[in-house]
Amino acid sequence: MTVPGVSNRKRLLVMLILFSLVFTGLIGRLGYIQLVWGRELQEKATGQWTRDLAVYPKRGMIKDRNGNILAQSGSSETIAARPSQIEDPKGVASLLAPILELDMDELYEKLADKKSSFVWVKRQVSREVANEVRVLGIKGIDFTEEPKRYYPNRELASHVLGFTMKYAEGEDGLKGQEGIELYYDKYLKGLPGKIIMETDARGREMPDNVDRYIPPIDGLNIELTIDQVIQHFFEKAVDDAMEKYNAKKVYAIGMDPKTGEILAMANRPNFDPNDPPRELGYDGMQDYVKNFLAKDSMDPGSTFKVVTTAAALDSGIMTLNNTFNCSGYRELEGSERIRCHKAGGHGHQTFAEAVENSCNPAFVDMALALGKGKFYDYIEAFGFGQKTGIDINGEAQGIVIPREAVKNLDLARIGFGQSISVTPLQLITATAAAINGGNLMRPYLAKTLTESKIDPVTGQEYTEVVKEIEPQRIRQVISEATSRNVGKILQGVVENGSGSNAYIPGYRVGGKTGTAQKYGEDGKIVQGKHIASFVGFAPADDPKIIVLFAVDEPQVAVDFGSVVAAPYVQMILKDTLPYLGVEPIFDEETEELNTLVEVPDLMGKELAEGYAILDELGLNYLSESSGTVIKDQLPKPGAKVKINTTVLLYAQQQSTEDSIVEQEEAEEGKVLVPDVIKRSIRESNNILVSQGLKLRIEGSGIAIEQNPPAGSQVDLGTEVTVKFAMPEE
Repeated sequence: MTVPGVSNRKRLLVMLILFSLVFTGLIGRLGYIQLVWGRELQEKATGQWTRDLAVYPKRGMIKDRNGNILAQSGSSETIAARPSQIEDPKGVASLLAPILELDMDELYEKLADKKSSFVWVKRQVSREVANEVRVLGIKGIDFTEEPKRYYPNRELASHVLGFTMKYAEGEDGLKGQEGIELYYDKYLKGLPGKIIMETDARGREMPDNVDRYIPPIDGLNIELTIDQVIQHFFEKAVDDAMEKYNAKKVYAIGMDPKTGEILAMANRPNFDPNDPPRELGYDGMQDYVKNFLAKDSMDPGSTFKVVTTAAALDSGIMTLNNTFNCSGYRELEGSERIRCHKAGGHGHQTFAEAVENSCNPAFVDMALALGKGKFYDYIEAFGFGQKTGIDINGEAQGIVIPREAVKNLDLARIGFGQSISVTPLQLITATAAAINGGNLMRPYLAKTLTESKIDPVTGQEYTEVVKEIEPQRIRQVISEATSRNVGKILQGVVENGSGSNAYIPGYRVGGKTGTAQKYGEDGKIVQGKHIASFVGFAPADDPKIIVLFAVDEPQVAVDFGSVVAAPYVQMILKDTLPYLGVEPIFDEETEELNTLVEVPDLMGKELAEGYAILDELGLNYLSESSGTVIKDQLPKPGAKVKINTTVLLYAQQQSTEDSIVEQEEAEEGKVLVPDVIKRSIRESNNILVSQGLKLRIEGSGIAIEQNPPAGSQVDLGTEVTVKFAMPEE
């Protein structure tokens, strides 16, 4: 028998439990929505009833060490549209297309796309064009300002500065590409702001809307170690060398050797960062925008002998009292001969003379005396085979044969700058360590990061330093005493040796020449292609600046660093030292140096006449091309140089009207043998062939003897034997 009251109580209890479970579930769901899902829903809701327009920050300025502006941002207007608010897309398109120089049909498609709440109409327009659109008062058309990057000096220091990426759909602002613009992008770009407005579900602006403005935060300014004036000196020199030598590349870098601050950095080919060559594609652009000084590796050639010299002296395996005997070669491993550039060798020479003569056999002796262990310790300590740490993206680290794989022949070649690959930046950094007291410094480009602020009381703008970058000493590589000796020896290279073309009256200049070989894709040496370089510094006893200048594949017969690169280092130092406040000193020591002579003006003269004039003054000479009339010369007329300095002469063919036909002086059927002494193989061949004669070559380098002698009368087709030898490098 069922009791009604009991049954009802059970049903009520079940219902109560069910209601409790539902209520608990609802409370739990509400809590989840409120506490967990709330932020996401709030953002979605805000996105439905608000629309925002980006306000871009002003990208920070880039200045040189003296506050001169190298890169800055202006502003340009950008026009956007909210299709949901445009009632007559076709009419609006017909009004805007002519003003903005846009295709009307394409613009109509944009404005009629009601699925899009926001579209760009045209970016980066002038203020005049924006005002033409603004006065039309079209509902749904918005305006904002975007930064635009300007480089007021155009190509100046372009590889240091880099450039910024152009705008594309969806971007938040200017993005750094290459150089300082890329490396310090996160500091330069700032943070964008917004203009926020309330809209209905269809994206239409609410009648009582009040725009909210969130201001952008501008980027930081950067002050570089670069000096704009010194950079101009470097740019002038690389431009001249690029044009004169029709080279593949030319690059130069200047550094304060005591701090590692980069004072100038120039590459050719060049580009304008206001309009980088994007049409060439990524690979094509690299030929113009790549900073070869930090990203390319090369054989250093004889400039590496500075490192070998420092290691030999600092380790104690050699002293200044050591002597060498150079017979013209060193024979290794029974059959391999490493030759000296001077035919017949340098004979007996002191340690300093071996460096001044750039004698390969002497440096082979130094490298082998050091041995693999010690030499590699110094090579690594000087920073080779590793990045310098400069503030440039994509820095290369060069190539050093692993210790365990290096053989005596490799070690010998490394001693004079072969079988090792370095970046120009590594080379100048290591050379700086050799002459600055022995300290390897980290090279750097950015000096300070600053922020522009407004004083709330006075309203005046002021600058606050956010970050200051100090010189960083990586390690002590050689002793201070060794460094002083290296500096004196390299001063002797300029005053007495192969670096005489870098000599400047009144200044103690030190340096080292280099002529490096190049390798093809197959890893084999490419004959006839070299990198001519010179590293120089001054004053030698207290260096304020060190300069590396290199010409890649100069199109001249005489492509030695002593002839091609050294004069440009002289040119740069001659301009830069007085600018840095380093005055010439004419004391007893400088007056004891070789007598100075003024380079004569040889332009327009016959080569033979030019040779005679230079001989009388005690100057050496080399000529380029097979012409007979001097059209240019280096050093330029009026330059004060030491006796025995080499003057490079550029000759061209004389016009027919002015030419003197030498054959008229010879007997019928005979020709006069021309003088090819001090000519290259190419020049000699061109001159002899032009007279109907043949060339028989002995040796390599520059002509030192010929048979039959110049002026002899010989038959057409006669073979002239010419002996060639390498000049001192």
